[in-house]
Amino acid sequence: MPDLSWDDVKVLFDPEVNGALPDVVVEGTAVEDWQAVVDLVRAQGWQYAYSVGGEPMELSSVVDMVAAAYGAGTSELRVTPELRVWPIPEVLMIFRMYQTESIDFDVNLRELQGQERLDVLVDVFRAIGRRLGKSVLMNAEGSPDHPDLAFDVEADRVVLVFDPGA
Repeated sequence: MPDLSWDDVKVLFDPEVNGALPDVVVEGTAVEDWQAVVDLVRAQGWQYAYSVGGEPMELSSVVDMVAAAYGAGTSELRVTPELRVWPIPEVLMIFRMYQTESIDFDVNLRELQGQERLDVLVDVFRAIGRRLGKSVLMNAEGSPDHPDLAFDVEADRVVLVFDPGA
């Protein structure tokens, strides 16, 4: 039985209603959590591409990612490194290192239509949440304080936070 039923959440996946690119975030992270996500991507065999300022690069470690983002001796973000991840060829997730204190990524609702694609998203949320032991929250585009879905660490599953029927 899947964590979520497409019929129960499909209104949340309507790009015309919620924007095409909802925000996904794991809060309260550190460099080690970013490294755990990169290690997870590699362990799962998901395809990925790394770039800094639009320039493709080899991703050796998250320490290098942080150095690219901030440069030497500064805490001010210079450029946003991007890690593009395809858990399946038809679904792209773009991780952006805006800061080390949260892991932020986008998904495209146009790629996440139907139960099969919803299950892919749930599997990714569950894998990240379990690996980090932290909640993974998805908010409608431009609504960071109102999550729709979340990986609930204690329940060990992805749950509906917002009631689309309300």
